Amino acid sequence: MDKTPELNRHNKDEYPPMHTTEHILNQTMIRMFGCGRARSAHIERKKSKCDYSLSGKPSDEEVAEIARRVNEAIDANLPVSIDYLRREEAASIADLSKLPKDASETVRIVRVGDYDSCACIGAHVASTGEIAETDGHFSIVSHDWTEGTWRVRFKLAK
Repeated sequence: MDKTPELNRHNKDEYPPMHTTEHILNQTMIRMFGCGRARSAHIERKKSKCDYSLSGKPSDEEVAEIARRVNEAIDANLPVSIDYLRREEAASIADLSKLPKDASETVRIVRVGDYDSCACIGAHVASTGEIAETDGHFSIVSHDWTEGTWRVRFKLAK
């Protein structure tokens, strides 16, 4: 692409370590449960939450495994990169179903190493090692299950 990509405006001001952690958590949920990315998310600096559509409540062992895998990705110091792709090309590597109908033809794809790729216009760290360095590690604060929705609350702490 020769010209500067034109993207939709972004109305959020994410905290990059927590927002990048959300990407890792989403991919971990996809890998472990075959579900989609979070149906809804509220990402804040101190504590965040995501809602996932699941067929059953994760066991205590699965909850511990989620945290272990997220921290493993953080500790792997994976590079976080950004690509600007035409919508058609982006659709071959990322789910674009959550894009607004008026989204631009150019899509910003954020990659967390070879762990995750998704369309996103938010702020991220340059590598997952920065998360551990600045904020510590991922932990699940609480979680609950209601009628097909698993809500997980999490934080980063040293």
